[in-house]
Amino acid sequence: MKLLRESLKNAPVVMKGNYPYFIHPLTDGIPQIDPAVLKDAVNEIIKRVDIDSFDKILTVEAMGLPIGVALSMELTKPMTVVRKRKYGLPGEVEVSQRTGYSSGKLYINSITPDDSLLLVDDVLSTGGTMIAVVEGIKKIGAEISDIVVVVNKNKNLKEIEEKIGHKIKPIINIEIVDGKVHILD
Repeated sequence: MKLLRESLKNAPVVMKGNYPYFIHPLTDGIPQIDPAVLKDAVNEIIKRVDIDSFDKILTVEAMGLPIGVALSMELTKPMTVVRKRKYGLPGEVEVSQRTGYSSGKLYINSITPDDSLLLVDDVLSTGGTMIAVVEGIKKIGAEISDIVVVVNKNKNLKEIEEKIGHKIKPIINIEIVDGKVHILD
């Protein structure tokens, strides 16, 4: 996890209104994604989950994609993506998402009540995306085996876990202080 930690320590921080936003290859796609850092994150996710307890990986557009694809290839398990665009396919579930700097709709497809899921995302900040996605999965009736986020920026993780009824396993916890990323663990 050394490469992931070092890359986060050097991540620039910009303000989106009053919201401090760190910029990192695995959370924003810029600067370029170093495959060694991605592999570092994927290896850490695999250490934290029971790979026999889920049959499908679910991730969130956009930056959950590189992580989800790498996991899917490593574990040879199918992956589906929560999208920001409506497709109108049978079984599509729409949920409302509100984050610290945006709001909108998300669309869940290709999930059935028979699925057991590993929900993986790049970053947990306000919890708005995670809460919306878990609500959608509950509507569908699928089982959530594990929830993993690569970077946790939320100081109230327990509150979000209580809201969604699931434990969230962060790979690394950070905070932003004076415009810099600080690793908490």
